[in-house]
Amino acid sequence: MADYYDAFEISPVPPPGPDATPPEIYRGIYGMPMFVTVPTSDLAASVDFWTRGLGFIDLFTIPGQVTHLRRWAFQDVLLVPTGAPQTPSTVSVSFSCVLSQLDGIAQACTTLVPGCTTGPRQTPWNTVDLEVVTPENTRVILTAARLLELDSDEARNLEAMGIPLPKEGNRASQTRMTDSSV
Repeated sequence: MADYYDAFEISPVPPPGPDATPPEIYRGIYGMPMFVTVPTSDLAASVDFWTRGLGFIDLFTIPGQVTHLRRWAFQDVLLVPTGAPQTPSTVSVSFSCVLSQLDGIAQACTTLVPGCTTGPRQTPWNTVDLEVVTPENTRVILTAARLLELDSDEARNLEAMGIPLPKEGNRASQTRMTDSSV
């Protein structure tokens, strides 16, 4: 783990905790370091679900070609129309969120498409995850970090993998250790 270093300042993900607030929707234009392209047979229905259910915005649309969706910085999705119905995907895509958003997202998605959510559930890597299957059969995981308890199984697992734990009393480092990408 000696080659790793703290680079949380480049991430829009806030430190976890009961009072964590999500960042604002990011409307800036930047070179996307990563994005997901989702084919859809019903572009309007997909845009509606992703915006009203998952909380994305329609950053821009090129009619009949692509709709560029976004939540936080670096959470970009391109919806592209296809002529065929989509089969269930074997791949999933995960987006960070905060704990306080999970129930609202689950409720909004279930209102739009009953039965499309599973969870939320706690994971061994110290997150709470909500699985959503979108109208075009994309498996989306909304993942929120939990506060890391230094005497927990999760902390011991991280330490066993070689991830250094924060020192006792260093709360800022402790909260950063629960980034949902770990």
